Amino acid sequence: MSDPRKKPAFSIATWILVGLAAYIAFVLLQQPDGGGSVPIEVPYSRFKSLLEQGEVDTVVFQADRISGTFRGAIEVVPDRTSSRFTTRMPPVNDPDLLHLFDEHGVEVATEGPSAWSGWLGALLPWVLILGFWYFIIRRVSGSLPGGFGRRGLGDLLGARTRKVESESVPKVRFADVAGQDNAKAEVAELLEFLRNPDRYTRLGAEVPHGILLQGPPGTGKTMLARALAGEAEVPFFHISASEFIEVFVGVGASRVRKLFEDAKKSAPSIIFIDELDSIGRVRGAGVGGGHDEREQTLNQILAELDGFEGHEAVVVLAATNRPDVLDPALLRPGRFDRHITLELPDLKARVAILQVHGQKVPLAADVDLDRIAAGTPGFSGADLKNLVNEAAMAAARESLDRVSARHFDEMRDRIMMGSLRTMAIHEDERHRLAVHESGHAAVAYYLPNADPIHKVTIIPRGRSLGGTHQLPEIERHTLPEEYLHDRLAVMLAGRTSEQVFLASVSSGADEDIRVATQLARWMVGRWGMSDEVGPVDVRESDEHPFLGREMARPRRFSEDTAAAADRAVRRYLTEAEGRAREVIETHRPHLERLIAELEEHETLDRAAVAACLGPKEILRSRKRTWPPKRPGQAEDV
Repeated sequence: MSDPRKKPAFSIATWILVGLAAYIAFVLLQQPDGGGSVPIEVPYSRFKSLLEQGEVDTVVFQADRISGTFRGAIEVVPDRTSSRFTTRMPPVNDPDLLHLFDEHGVEVATEGPSAWSGWLGALLPWVLILGFWYFIIRRVSGSLPGGFGRRGLGDLLGARTRKVESESVPKVRFADVAGQDNAKAEVAELLEFLRNPDRYTRLGAEVPHGILLQGPPGTGKTMLARALAGEAEVPFFHISASEFIEVFVGVGASRVRKLFEDAKKSAPSIIFIDELDSIGRVRGAGVGGGHDEREQTLNQILAELDGFEGHEAVVVLAATNRPDVLDPALLRPGRFDRHITLELPDLKARVAILQVHGQKVPLAADVDLDRIAAGTPGFSGADLKNLVNEAAMAAARESLDRVSARHFDEMRDRIMMGSLRTMAIHEDERHRLAVHESGHAAVAYYLPNADPIHKVTIIPRGRSLGGTHQLPEIERHTLPEEYLHDRLAVMLAGRTSEQVFLASVSSGADEDIRVATQLARWMVGRWGMSDEVGPVDVRESDEHPFLGREMARPRRFSEDTAAAADRAVRRYLTEAEGRAREVIETHRPHLERLIAELEEHETLDRAAVAACLGPKEILRSRKRTWPPKRPGQAEDV
């Protein structure tokens, strides 16, 4: 059997050149053969004169032309001698011509093109032209969405679905999906329904038509679907939603019909559609109204989900990280009946994920997965897998046999704070960086509700020139007011430290001010933590996810309420700056020691910071700083 990947011996361009050469040869062969000399075009009067002189031997009539040979090589025209000639007959018949042929014994013949040569001569140029354009269109259309030039019409209209067969089942199993026990339990129930439907149907239960996996990127939605394919003993069809969309109208809807037809024929079966938001977002958001290709494809998906009969055990599994932009018609019961949310893993789940990925990596004795998990809050499953891989690569670069805890720490800092940058920093600027980061570290160290310090550095990483990294000791699912006010103080402590020690500020507080202002606005406008505004939603207008500010939802509060919210935000920020200043001025000698150590060593861990700042003290001032003074509240005496 020939290898289908082997390229053909002749390309289309080669065949076009061969056809052109054949046509030229055909035209040349149509010329009458007369001894090998080149025929010379002569005027009719000269031809008749030579005929009267007895020089013409043979003639051949071809349509409106006469060609033939002389009885010898003669000078037909000045300086040109040949034994062959050709001439054009006059528009008026010459009655003496045939008489002269008989008189001088000229052999006369009549020759016309054969049927096949006439057809060939007429069609061959058109075949070459069409072949050339076919070659050009095929090359150009190969880069269009869907690759129309590379596939036939049947493949274009059919869905490019991958059907999982027994020999190509993914090796991922539910045991490989760690940290998502609730999601695995619901998907495992789906498998039980497909394997033993009588257990449910005898009580009148129907198989869920659709299950939507939703959650942040990297939480394992696609991996859970692959595990489902690995565990399932039924046909499994999977496709990306973006593959439904083509440049040709109606192709997406045709692919949807083909996909569901194949699944119904193989029922019980499972369909998995990845990145559903690329095709299922809210209708009417496009410029073309409700008749563009994407919306037609979505309408076909809705129709197919409604078209399931009770006996058709076909389940649609879809994944998205943007459930907020999906069309409401997709989410109603009868379409996607179940919504399974995959959250970022907590501490226990992160340990389980690290254990799964750590099985493939030789770990040193000093590696403590519990400690690594505690130092990676907010990491998704994909982030943890990447951390293990980066640590293994770092050990491989050093030609080591095992991955140590040092490699995990270095790669975690690289992921969270960016890669190290080698750049020349002026001494004055380096001192300002040390003052700025020392302010962050000291305020985070002394305030009782702030997250503990993990590391502080003035080595440029990523887009920042330095950084103070905090690690929470507990998993927070809600953010108390006390914690948020301390967090604001930590954010503004770098700028405040520059004011106290250098009597000026710099542009290094740009990101601190932006994040602190956003957090304070959320506290006032979304979480109702301000007495001036109260429990009123005064968040800024939400932009439409696809049409931008032009289609943003308008504000539903007055200008007075907006002004009150601005005053509350400003008060929160100034109070946070005042608390940071109080901490820095109270512990100024300790901060001077921390600044000197940071300039000398560039990076300090938690123990080194604690050695510079000394024991923690609960700050008590004559003026109440926490909780923040409410409007109309008397001050402490």
